[in-house]
Amino acid sequence: MSKELIGIASDHAGYEMKEMAKKYLEEKGYEVKDFGTNSSESSDYADYAHPLGEAISSGKIKRAVAFCGSGNGINITLNRHKGVRSAYSWNPEIARLGRAHNDANVCAMPARFLEPGQVREIIDVFLSTDFEGGRHQKRIEKIEL
Repeated sequence: MSKELIGIASDHAGYEMKEMAKKYLEEKGYEVKDFGTNSSESSDYADYAHPLGEAISSGKIKRAVAFCGSGNGINITLNRHKGVRSAYSWNPEIARLGRAHNDANVCAMPARFLEPGQVREIIDVFLSTDFEGGRHQKRIEKIEL
């Protein structure tokens, strides 16, 4: 059985957290596709969010984790892509609800406001929570324009 492929992306403000999360995911047995950035030099989140969003829209990536300083910019950019449902997640319960109620396929986090242990916990909850379907499915179907 092949490993699940997880996408990951960040801007400069999320670079260190992205690198930590990438290592954590690999240690847990996931294959990780890194969309950048590759340093903490100033960069624009959209340059990394768009390729990740395109990979999800095309079906090449099913789930992903993304970071920027506040988490907002990368989250907003990812949600511009058809089929991407990026949940802005700053704690495990919000990540769980993003998956359970919104069938989120990206977990976007604020790197400047979380500690590594919090990020690992959010990732664990996000990746282990199933979409509940039912009454939530009809709501998901109303998202795309």
